[in-house]
Amino acid sequence: MGDFLLTTESSLSQTQTHLVHFRAMAFAQRAMVMLFLVVAALNVSLAAVYKVGDSTGWTTLGHYNYTAWAASKTFSVGDTILFEYHKDRHNVMVVTRTDFEACNASSPRATYTTGNDSFVIRKTGHHYYLCGFPGHCQLGQKVNIHLSKSSVAIAPSGSPTASPSGGAAGTPPKSSAPYPSKGLLGKLGMALLALGVCVSVFV
Repeated sequence: MGDFLLTTESSLSQTQTHLVHFRAMAFAQRAMVMLFLVVAALNVSLAAVYKVGDSTGWTTLGHYNYTAWAASKTFSVGDTILFEYHKDRHNVMVVTRTDFEACNASSPRATYTTGNDSFVIRKTGHHYYLCGFPGHCQLGQKVNIHLSKSSVAIAPSGSPTASPSGGAAGTPPKSSAPYPSKGLLGKLGMALLALGVCVSVFV
């Protein structure tokens, strides 16, 4: 009888050990899933939306200093540059450095006229934009978006790009990525959201 009890106790002990091990493995797997989701959320939120001119927008009113505006930002690959303007009074032209410096709007690489154009920056270097309406570039309505070679970010999937004049422009992703002033809050918010979802599922 004593041997039977010892055997039974030994079996129970082994079962409990296996159960603890199983629970530990399950917890580790859940933790890995949670970590993956948090990292994914942070990666997506790294790309930001920069509205040219901030609240002023793309205009000649007030002789806004777009050079100073661009210099105050740190752009990264994957970021979106958003132009908002009155489409009957302004446009957006993508030009070369030579045409940018000379305010030459006669041979742009592309012209955009929707009044709400967004551009996802795909590579480092200089990206030159100006307004092609007569005299507007001379008044300072031009901007050079410069990305250093170390500027890298993760672009959100499905990020829209602007379309040339005559085509339909993508809807500006106002809610798909945080504005730069809220970038850190956006990253933390996405991470906390992902963590909250995981906890509610696994706990």
